[in-house]
Amino acid sequence: MDAAQQEATARARELQRSWYGEPLGALFRRLIDDLGLNQARLAAVLGLSAPMLSQLMSGQRAKIGNPAVVQRVQALQELASQVADGSVSAGEATDRMEEIKKSQGGSVLTNTGQTSSTGGAPTVRRVVREIQSLLRSVSAAGDIIDAADSLAPAHPELAEFLRVYGAGRTADAVAHYEGHQS
Repeated sequence: MDAAQQEATARARELQRSWYGEPLGALFRRLIDDLGLNQARLAAVLGLSAPMLSQLMSGQRAKIGNPAVVQRVQALQELASQVADGSVSAGEATDRMEEIKKSQGGSVLTNTGQTSSTGGAPTVRRVVREIQSLLRSVSAAGDIIDAADSLAPAHPELAEFLRVYGAGRTADAVAHYEGHQS
C-alpha cells in the first residue's frame, strides 16, 4: 500500500470513528467474536456483500450507504450485549439474527416506542445508542467537543451532555443516563 492509499485509509477510519463511534473494522470484529460469526455470515445478516464488508473493515470504504444496514448493525450490537450479559442464549441469538437479517429498516433511528427483544420498555443502552447515533449523525465528535467547550461556561450541564453522548463511550453514557433518571 502506497502513502496515498495509507492516508486515504486513515482518513476513512477517522470518518468511521466520527460517524459510528469507532472504526468499522473494530466494531465488526467485535460482533464476529461476540456472536460467533464469520465475515461471510456477518455480511449476510447485515445485507452487505462480502467484498463490501471487507472494504468497510479495511477502511477502503468509509460509509455504510444504506440506513437499513446501519439499523442492523445497531440491532446486532444490542444483541451482542444481551448475549454477553446472559439475557439471551446462543440459540435465541441465532433466531434473533435471522429476524435482524430480514428487517427492512426504516428511519435511521429506531422508534423509541419499540420494545426490546425481551419485551417491555426499550433498554437504557438502546435509548443511549439512539441519542449517540443522532448526535453523531449531526456532527463529528471533534465538532461536538468544540461546541461543548463553547457552552461550558454558561451551560455546564448541556456541555457535559454533548461530551458524554456526542463523543464519549456508550458505557459512560449509560451511567450518565441512569444517574439522571428520577
